[in-house]
Amino acid sequence: MKNIHVHLFNLLGEKKPLALATIIETKGATPQVPGASAIFSPEGLLAGTVGGGLLEYDAQRKAIQAIKKNSPHLYEFFLDADISSEEGAICGGKAKILIDTCPEKHKGTFEKLNQSLLQYKPGVLAAFLNIISEEKISISRFWIQINEKSKALLESPVSFFNEEIKNTFSEGKPILLKAKKEIFPGKAKETLLFLEPIFPLPQLVIAGAGHIGKAMANLGSLLNFDVTVIDDRSEFANKKNIPDADQIVVDDIGKAINNFPVSSDTYIVIVTRGHRHDADALRQCIASKAAYIGMIGSSRKIKLMRKNFREKEWASPRQFDRVHAPIGLDINSKTVEEIAISIAAQLVLVRSQLQDKKR
Repeated sequence: MKNIHVHLFNLLGEKKPLALATIIETKGATPQVPGASAIFSPEGLLAGTVGGGLLEYDAQRKAIQAIKKNSPHLYEFFLDADISSEEGAICGGKAKILIDTCPEKHKGTFEKLNQSLLQYKPGVLAAFLNIISEEKISISRFWIQINEKSKALLESPVSFFNEEIKNTFSEGKPILLKAKKEIFPGKAKETLLFLEPIFPLPQLVIAGAGHIGKAMANLGSLLNFDVTVIDDRSEFANKKNIPDADQIVVDDIGKAINNFPVSSDTYIVIVTRGHRHDADALRQCIASKAAYIGMIGSSRKIKLMRKNFREKEWASPRQFDRVHAPIGLDINSKTVEEIAISIAAQLVLVRSQLQDKKR
């Protein structure tokens, strides 16, 4: 799903009691990893997940209790029931879960996070947990936008953990730390710091708002892409027809692709209504640094278009080679939905391969 903290920020505007539950540490086998979060209201789950099943049931129960008390809570859930147990979780591990019942106190932090992601800028969400007693904790949150200029310009108390912040960001994994007593003198018997790197979603640009474009917008949203649909026909490119798109651009397709801020985290799917529009879109992005460019069409169409691009010097052979055309994995797809699934599977494959290279 889309970033849980952005969703939380939007919900805070409704001024209703909420709790943000986050797994901050795991040991052994667990159904989710640190950073997995869910939003609860007094009625139950609103968004996200901390793992489903008994773990989530227990988190929901504790979140509702904590909301009633208006008191943050930190606890451990053990998944070490015997195999014969009908109700116990048997994964074998344990999860430490933070339930923040006062997210409105950190609305400014979540707003900064939201603004950073809107600008496609990553960062680290820092949460200091001052454990005063078994039943009482206080939470302080900070948003640290990461860029070359700000990496070494952190303010206290976050500045004490400059290296740890750099490390967790570069590794892309949350971490739970213990703060030294001398850094936080006072009533707290222990202070923990949870650092959570947060990155903008990869951008999926779909050129074409027809049947395949609409199906791709739905799948792209489910697969955690920030989805932009481009078409020159307003009767197709609109929120009613494509509700899953985050942005819809009604303009000349080639012009809109040319104006789009393509980055190395942009995935472009070209599924327009005809050869000319496909060529216009491809011409504008074929030399870009997009992570993925795919274009629909038969092998014959692709061959003719490649020849045309070479003759008009619109692209080098190497540039055309990186275009996934015909688009999608070969699953013998026939229907619109099957074609969209084949494209989505290829997007997931390319994204996973690129992520593995970065590690």
